[in-house]
Amino acid sequence: MSRSLANSTAADDLPFVPPRWRWLRKNPTLIIGALLLLIVTAITLGAPWIATHDPQDIDPLTRLQPPSVAHYFGTDALGRDVFSRAVWGGRVSMIVGVSVAVLATLAGVLLGLVAGFVRWADGPVMRVMDGLMAIPGILLAIALMAVTRASLTTVIVAITVPEIPRMVRLVRSLSLTLREQLYVEAAHAVGTRLPVILWRHVLPNMVAPLIVQATFVAAAAVLIEASLSFLGVGVPAQTPSWGNMMAEGRNFVAVAFHIILYPGLLLAATVLAINMLGDGLRDVLDPRLARQI
Repeated sequence: MSRSLANSTAADDLPFVPPRWRWLRKNPTLIIGALLLLIVTAITLGAPWIATHDPQDIDPLTRLQPPSVAHYFGTDALGRDVFSRAVWGGRVSMIVGVSVAVLATLAGVLLGLVAGFVRWADGPVMRVMDGLMAIPGILLAIALMAVTRASLTTVIVAITVPEIPRMVRLVRSLSLTLREQLYVEAAHAVGTRLPVILWRHVLPNMVAPLIVQATFVAAAAVLIEASLSFLGVGVPAQTPSWGNMMAEGRNFVAVAFHIILYPGLLLAATVLAINMLGDGLRDVLDPRLARQI
């Protein structure tokens, strides 16, 4: 009797946590990643109002200056404002990350569903995907960039192609599992057409893993774009981007480390935010992990 009374008293002393805040406490990775990504996105979208100088203005008299009130992040070897170039350069990374994630997901869903539900097409599609995966993604992107004209569109296409096999293999594995489910077999039995089955019964069950995978593809695309620009085969050199800024500042690291420091920090924060968002979404959207939490 006294033990039950003590337990009830201890339970009454615990603070009440509303369901909304309880959900936030269970998913800190998702919240932190979303907030960090929102901050970086707001900075890049607000570049016309946040930037203190024209990112292309050259002033040789102020070259290689350290951070100051006039130049928050200092200046580069041509006297350009590093802060203004950094906030404008984020737009390239954001556009590339979102575009590659969307295009790779759409192509992956189409080819993966064909490989998973059209048995005669499974072999040819997957052999092509295996061939693409046998070539390192960065090398394939460099090869595609070498035979075309440097532009943002070319960069997006060059990064998307190596990312498609990853999505195709995921969608195909999900398709092979879903096509054996009873509701799919019942839809086949009553004469439902394959496109209708895919749209009504298969795709809705793929949304969660596809969203999570798309976030990781976006993070990889941001890194690959910066790598291509750093190697000189990305967006044109005159376009402000984090990769171009670090490539231009690598020869002045000893005397002006700030040229590559701030673009590197923004790049790292963006990739970290996208990865944390993907990990959080995986924990929330996966029913098995949600029950464990």
